Parts: sequence; structure tokens; C-alpha cells
Amino acid sequence: MALSTTQSIWRSGGGDQTRTAYCGSGLMAAQFYIADASPATAGTNVKVSSASGAANLILPSGAVVVSVSITAETGSGTFDLGATGYTSGTADNNYIASGVTVALGTTSVGSVVTGAALTEMSYVTVTDNTSGTGTVTGFITYFVTDPLVGQQNV
Repeated sequence: MALSTTQSIWRSGGGDQTRTAYCGSGLMAAQFYIADASPATAGTNVKVSSASGAANLILPSGAVVVSVSITAETGSGTFDLGATGYTSGTADNNYIASGVTVALGTTSVGSVVTGAALTEMSYVTVTDNTSGTGTVTGFITYFVTDPLVGQQNV
């Protein structure tokens, strides 16, 4: 992860100019779109929107997904979210979440969302679902682990 001016601002805003306070990592939200959550599309890259030619959703190395929020859907059932390494091409079909329900709402870390940190920059994929149908739109909330434990800047 790059050195973070943002983290130093958060720490300084709290009155710490000595790098004593741990500022933590900020939560981020990535919008996503799955055109077809059916089993026939397993391994398909998740997109950032429904627009024609939309980019694939790629999360950074160290990203830890804490929740998956579905804001619009046309189907039912469940789907899995996997990760495929951007450089290595290594795929893990259940790396991010296993059995996300195709329904409006938020699923957090627990039995469905794994909370595992990505080991490399990765494509988000829809995978191994057994009963998913229809389109799914929403947000993936995540943070990036801080390998320097908050010591980047003052």
C-alpha cells in the first residue's frame, strides 16, 4: 500500500503529531454489477456498472471485504464471489463470499463473507453459485490492510 497522506491527516486531526495514535484504515465502497447470477456464468468477472463496456471490478492487494450490499436485483437464489489474481490468474471461487442471497440487503463478515485479505490485486468474479438467477447490483465495502501499521506519515 502506498504511503498515506490521508491517514496522517486523520491522525493529525486528532491532535497526534508523534505517530503515537493508530489511525486505522478507511472503509471504501466499490459498486458492482452482475449481469447474470446463474450457474452458467460461473467464473465471469463482475463489472463496475451495467453500462456497455463497463470495466471489470478489480480490488487491490490487501483488500478485506467486510460486507456485500445488494441494492437492486431481478432474480433469486444465491451466488458466490471469488477472486482471480490479476497477474497470477489463480482463481479461488469462494475467496470473498460463499452463498450471498440474491435479495435486497447487506451481508457482513461471518458465515457468508470470509473477511480474508486478498494476497494480490484481483478481479472479483461470480462463481460456483448453485441457484442464483437474474441481475444483481450493489456495493462491496472493504478496507485495505496497512502493512506499516499506521506509521506512514505524521
